[in-house]
Amino acid sequence: MKFNIYNFNITTMSDITIDGKKKSFKEKFKEEFIEYWINVAYLTFYFGVFVTYKRLILAQYEIDFEEYGTAFFNAFVLGKVVSIIGMTKMGKKNINTNLSVSTLYKTAVFTLCLVVFNALEEFVVGYFKTSSAQEAIVILSHHLGTHEYLASLLVVFTSFIPFFAFKELARVIGHKTIIDLFFKRKEADL
Repeated sequence: MKFNIYNFNITTMSDITIDGKKKSFKEKFKEEFIEYWINVAYLTFYFGVFVTYKRLILAQYEIDFEEYGTAFFNAFVLGKVVSIIGMTKMGKKNINTNLSVSTLYKTAVFTLCLVVFNALEEFVVGYFKTSSAQEAIVILSHHLGTHEYLASLLVVFTSFIPFFAFKELARVIGHKTIIDLFFKRKEADL
């Protein structure tokens, strides 16, 4: 089977099944549901690794740190944000170039969108805590300027690179092909 990896028009018909019929609501819902939980599983793993790294570094200074629940919660929320952005025009935009450029483009766009979502979240939480927009802005600016926030942003950005590389590859050659390549046993070529 031969694939042209530069043909980005393969997925413009994502709402059409193999037999040419339009996908039902149930089929679309199932695909979105599975994709969401794949996103959550991937992000939980990546954030769990980051929390473990943080825990081990702090353990050298005899500081207890165990926020694995936070890793899952962040992955749960972030997975939903990624799904929502993915449904927009911004998330579906295909760049007619090589996969490395489209991967980095989506990584940057989704990271910036997450910064915006996080800033809105911090502002709203700050506003409810203080009942003042000015104090909420002060809390937000403090949050955005911390080293921990910048480190977590770097983790999100780097976690998105392989994440979107696989998504872009699946978009071009098909999800079934990706699954077959990674999870089905191939007979040795003789």
